Amino acid sequence: MKSKLLVFIQFFLILMMVLQLWDAPSYPFAPFILILLGIFIGISAIQHHKKDNFNIRPDIKENCILVQHGIYKYIRHPMYLSVLTMMLGVFFLYPTLLQFFLYICLLIILLVKLHYEESLWLCHTKEYETYKKRTKKLLPFIF
Repeated sequence: MKSKLLVFIQFFLILMMVLQLWDAPSYPFAPFILILLGIFIGISAIQHHKKDNFNIRPDIKENCILVQHGIYKYIRHPMYLSVLTMMLGVFFLYPTLLQFFLYICLLIILLVKLHYEESLWLCHTKEYETYKKRTKKLLPFIF
């Protein structure tokens, strides 16, 4: 239930941010670069998953494999980075106080989701502790 609620809140916040884009942006180039970068990060993460291993919920699927190559060699949660990068681009397309608030809420919910997922991985495999020591959560070499 917790996983479904976290995913629901995540998609609700994304929808609310996208719905705020009713005016044309003044300077769309940089925001679109962020959106494209986020898409690229997401695609590079998805390509390293087997079809039955990918999950939008933070739950650990039975018989799943810990991916440690590609972008996962540097960060543990590239899909969350993908979402945050794309939505940062959306924020910069139409930067309002409401968009900023929605983005911060999205950041918080993804961090909660990330920590929940990591706690499940630690229970699922001992290998995850070693993986945590050599990678960062979201930003390579930083965090």
